[in-house]
Amino acid sequence: MSALTLLKAPTSGEIVERLDTAAGPDRQPVADMVDLAVLVRAVLDIEAERPARVRLGGNGFEVVVTSSSVQALAAVEWMDEQQGGCGPVIEDPEAGWLYWLVPPGTRSRWERHPYAECVGGPHTITLPPLTRHAPPGPYWLRPKGADRLVPAGPLREVLIQTRPEPAPHAALAAHLTRTSPSSP
Repeated sequence: MSALTLLKAPTSGEIVERLDTAAGPDRQPVADMVDLAVLVRAVLDIEAERPARVRLGGNGFEVVVTSSSVQALAAVEWMDEQQGGCGPVIEDPEAGWLYWLVPPGTRSRWERHPYAECVGGPHTITLPPLTRHAPPGPYWLRPKGADRLVPAGPLREVLIQTRPEPAPHAALAAHLTRTSPSSP
């Protein structure tokens, strides 16, 4: 063996894991660092092509939840045609829902809708890996691009026209009550 040994530099995920392990059972972040810690973990998950849990609202995005019915898929197609690409949409086949990623602040302006519910902070959502474009599990029906979210106004209108049922209101309220402040 030579005197010069090449060492592999640890990845950012390995560094965070080592720090967590070294901290022992009291590895809760300081109160003002919670958001940063959550963001760093989400980035590390995305980097590792794992599902990433992110908080809704703030400067990121919120979600409009609809069924994933044939009518909802028709709404995606319409948005593709009218918008030159729909914007990011996640399909959750198990729940039977679509999650439309809309601009932050949409929830505060979203009036009651017969076919959709808008969810924001303090809830979180688990984003599938960016490379997942088919089941099993939630996947990107329309991929997340850096340049756009789904515009809430046109989405609201197309959902009135296509009428995706069943409406998610009762099931989503029950889910949010069970998991609050967890993900939709």
